[in-house]
Amino acid sequence: MARGGANLGRGIEHAVAWTIRNLDGVVALAAAVTIGTLDIFGNNFDDNVTSGATLLVLAALVLGTLTERRRRVADIRAAMDGTRHALEDLTMVRSLSGAELESALDRARRSTDRWVFKGGTGTYLRAVTLPECVEIARPQRRSFTVKIDIVNPADEQACAAYARFRQTFSHRLHTVPGGSWTTERTRKESYATVLAACWHRQRLDTLEIEVYLSSTVPTLRFDLSSTCLIITQDDPQRVNLMVERDRPLYDYYVTELHQSREQAHVLQLNRTLPLSDEPTVDETVRLFEQLGLPLPSAFTDRDVGDIIDKALHAENPYRR
Repeated sequence: MARGGANLGRGIEHAVAWTIRNLDGVVALAAAVTIGTLDIFGNNFDDNVTSGATLLVLAALVLGTLTERRRRVADIRAAMDGTRHALEDLTMVRSLSGAELESALDRARRSTDRWVFKGGTGTYLRAVTLPECVEIARPQRRSFTVKIDIVNPADEQACAAYARFRQTFSHRLHTVPGGSWTTERTRKESYATVLAACWHRQRLDTLEIEVYLSSTVPTLRFDLSSTCLIITQDDPQRVNLMVERDRPLYDYYVTELHQSREQAHVLQLNRTLPLSDEPTVDETVRLFEQLGLPLPSAFTDRDVGDIIDKALHAENPYRR
């Protein structure tokens, strides 16, 4: 009963407020209806029917105008609510630069049980993300899932395209970490990420890693944890972005990254033999053969050694 009374009270308040806002139309409508009714049912029936009917028509027009005004106000309010929600979503996209980026990545690693990466060759993933996530998960004996989507090193055309893309922005850097980008370097970096994934997987039973190889060239890097999405790029003059988990944009990218992996080639990492703490050239060559991703015949032992070094001793590319 109390709830019904409260609802009735709110309804009356809304009705009074609407009447005050549209007082001119309400007065005109009431006058037209009253006069029109008296004219129709007055003594001079024949003469007043026309004028009374006219007033009633005018009253109907006033009523229609008021209804349209009310509908228009409702539409404006709906549009304003939509704009407000959109602005709220935009405020949750933070820009990151300099030390802010590494700080955000560090926080994301310490509060997640999964990591999804999509990018070119995964240098930062090898140097920082994988080792630190493993170290965080190991003492807690908790499961940790990693999904890696990188350029397919067996696709020479894709590797060449990625190298050209990286060269586009290299002139803006005082130094280029790891040397200039070439097709060969791109292939080695991607092979190194595959090797690093296998090596870390064999050293933590609760670590689940999936590696996907793509023939499309990414222009952005995506690092997705259970708390946020961080989007980075190679041009140092552009800002990096962070999206919190509870925002729609986060969910959109979860779907986008999943669809990207669906179109890539997945490696069967469980088919590989154990690797030494410091893999040898023969072990590395055999590993890639087992994965169905054999190293190019032109690669020498020194090239394989470079891959091993990049896999286990990669330098943090954000460190200056």
